[in-house]
Amino acid sequence: MVGLTLRSKRAPHYRDVPLEAWNDWRWQLSNRLNSVYDIGQVIHLTESERKALQRASDLFRVDITPYFISLIDPEDPDDPIRKQVIPTYAEGSAFRGMMEDSLAEDRDSPVPGLTHRYPDRVLMMVTTQCATYCRYCTRSRIVGDPAKTFSRTDIDAQIKYIQENDQIRDVIVSGGDPLILPLQVLENILARLRAIEHVEIIRIGTRVPVFLPMKVTTELTDMLQKYHPLYMNIHVNHPYEITEELAEAADRLTRAGIPLGNQTVLLAGVNDCVHIQRALVHGLLGIRVRPYYLFQCDLVEGAGHFRTPVSKGIEMIEGLRGHTSGLGVPTFAIDAPGGGGKVPLMPNYLLSMSEHNVVIRNYEGYTTAYEQSTSYVAHDHTTCVFCQHKRLEPGQDGLLGLLDDDHEKSIRPDGLDHFYTSRKRAN
Repeated sequence: MVGLTLRSKRAPHYRDVPLEAWNDWRWQLSNRLNSVYDIGQVIHLTESERKALQRASDLFRVDITPYFISLIDPEDPDDPIRKQVIPTYAEGSAFRGMMEDSLAEDRDSPVPGLTHRYPDRVLMMVTTQCATYCRYCTRSRIVGDPAKTFSRTDIDAQIKYIQENDQIRDVIVSGGDPLILPLQVLENILARLRAIEHVEIIRIGTRVPVFLPMKVTTELTDMLQKYHPLYMNIHVNHPYEITEELAEAADRLTRAGIPLGNQTVLLAGVNDCVHIQRALVHGLLGIRVRPYYLFQCDLVEGAGHFRTPVSKGIEMIEGLRGHTSGLGVPTFAIDAPGGGGKVPLMPNYLLSMSEHNVVIRNYEGYTTAYEQSTSYVAHDHTTCVFCQHKRLEPGQDGLLGLLDDDHEKSIRPDGLDHFYTSRKRAN
């Protein structure tokens, strides 16, 4: 790949493994590493890592594919790959704001495993298992625990809920990692979703192409392409994860007509550098993966040492917008604690505004005034076919409602009247 030197893809520890076995995803899963001894055979563990692994039963699950651990520099304690998958003693440290379910997914779950937060889309969690486990996992409260996986009854309830709610047009299949499921189980889920008339889009969230690219087989892609329109978001955090194997997996998926996006988490000591982020988005575009989101690290247990200031994310976007193709600029977002959903943040390019002019600046600091239209005729909602049939769908009021001519012009927080009544009595 131009501009990116790919790392060795097999650690010396595995040099005697036959190529046929190495490229078999079943062998990779069967030989995952999770103990001090096994991991210590491949890389030189730090004292912090050794202590964490010795009490691994008290931590979020550890399992690393031989393929992915081979991307780690065994002599570098600050290697960005190892920080993502090998625990350190810092995981046990509490921090202010820490939550078990920081996104309140359980609260917004009408049936087990399904989160309905936005009006027209839902998130289906279909498994709690992954090929390898990220140390900052948002769902570490359930992911990795076989006892908390979702049953056929749970999946049936999720499908039934989607069938009965015709405003749902977009379904994200996630977990855990749905591509870790047996092919026939995953296809059953996709087929049932595609049979629902009002479901227009199916999305899959996965890190299998990164942790276990050999599982992206022709058999898998042949099955997936039967259920278009189907999209896939993968999860790459650092340029070192972009290997020939990932490139080949991405190629198989895109040739099957599946658009690929990438969701990155901003992680201290891993990718909190503009130059790393730029190399990452360039590498992704080189394998036909569109950078989609750059997420602020969630307030999840065990992830305190990964968190950066929000200003660091703004700095990343400042260093991308205008400095590289717009195709390579993800949306920086905080998944709001308490179930507020994704809140996009960006540098301030709008500096001021008057009735006639908007003052804007570009990435260089060049500042100019853009003259606003004085002859604009507002869109006529009464004659628009789209507006007549779909003004405001259920759940779409909020701030959008304030812009609608026929809607109330204020949003009153719950308990506001009680607050004012209590204050008057106190006075």
